[in-house]
Amino acid sequence: MSSFWTDFLRNHKEKKREHNPLELLSRVPFFEEMNLHELKVVEQILHCREYQQGEYIFHQGERGLGMYIIRKGVVAVVSEPDNHELSELKDGDFFGEVALLDDSYRSATVRAKTDCTVFGLFQPDLAALIERDHRLGLKIIMRVARHACQRLRVSNEKIISLSAELALLKNSATSDLK
Repeated sequence: MSSFWTDFLRNHKEKKREHNPLELLSRVPFFEEMNLHELKVVEQILHCREYQQGEYIFHQGERGLGMYIIRKGVVAVVSEPDNHELSELKDGDFFGEVALLDDSYRSATVRAKTDCTVFGLFQPDLAALIERDHRLGLKIIMRVARHACQRLRVSNEKIISLSAELALLKNSATSDLK
């Protein structure tokens, strides 16, 4: 087979995989151990949304209604009001998952850095899924909660490290003044 056709077929397979929601879902930690039937059930409640470069997906302080999985594109997670970029997320990454557990306010703003396609999974749809399939709904909620706990532990470790570093700096500054 010629190089042209080999490359064409490889690119076609990669694009097909890239646009397959089931493939994307299977790489998200909440869904990665689910069987094909469970993934198809989750796929049915996803909402595909497109955002233009510079468009806001949500703002810090808004009530959270669900999470997003990036199908294609790059987003910035930004702390307001200073516009400090906390992180950059791309294809296959997800954000806003805590909103599946409660409807508290968003802790950051998320803005599209490039044109983006994302899947949204929202509380009302998850609640309806839980009504229909308690086991699958509980499976999702438990994995989201575990992930949120893991992020909290990492944040706590960072705070402890920064607090220790700050104490050292204060001690050093006090010593320099004497």
